Amino acid sequence: MSAKQTGMSNNRNYPSIISIDGPAASGKSTIGRRLADYLGYLFFDTGLMYRAVTWIALQQKIDLNDENELTWLAEATELDVRPPSVDDGRYCDILANGMDITWDIRKPEVDANVSLISSYSGVREVLTEQQRKIGLRGNVVMLGRDIGTVVLPEAGLKIYLDASPEIRAERRYLEKISRGEHSDQAQILEDMLERDRFDSTRQIAPLKPAGDAIVISTDELDIDQVLEKIIGLLEGSNGS
Repeated sequence: MSAKQTGMSNNRNYPSIISIDGPAASGKSTIGRRLADYLGYLFFDTGLMYRAVTWIALQQKIDLNDENELTWLAEATELDVRPPSVDDGRYCDILANGMDITWDIRKPEVDANVSLISSYSGVREVLTEQQRKIGLRGNVVMLGRDIGTVVLPEAGLKIYLDASPEIRAERRYLEKISRGEHSDQAQILEDMLERDRFDSTRQIAPLKPAGDAIVISTDELDIDQVLEKIIGLLEGSNGS
């Protein structure tokens, strides 16, 4: 069901800013896209910005341990997120200085290094400022790992999606297989556990639910059921 069918996007009593946080493969992207479509809101996955900087750094052979150089790279790169221009499974275009890097940023080498890049305070400061500017325009569903805690603490509704590492690894495995990529589910699980540990213990904007976030486990729920829960929360926030 879309916003056109429900008329929800015309009702300004709903929160103008909705944040969705959570670990990798917890369902953030799928739920976020569905919710944004339902509301007629902008869908913005902030993790794409960190992936873009990581991919460019790898291409330019920049030392990934050099925070100053990576911060400069983030400042010097014009990143843009646009509606999809190609019908190839993408849900948006990711442009870096005008170049389409939508699928490049999904490569395994980016997966392996994006947590490190996103841990740098300089990089986060640059990208957080860009993310806030977009979010504060309103009518946005923004997702990531620190949206409700750092990027947009003023979000009217904060969702934290979670799931067990095993379930998340299986989802990521099936996603890669569906794209025709070779994949090893055991290795994905191992990498995911390490990424969870890194993201949740980093000093800068660690992965955790905001104090006022609604935590939803997606282990036993399908997409429609999770969306139904969030819509119920929206109805409650609207006094229904």
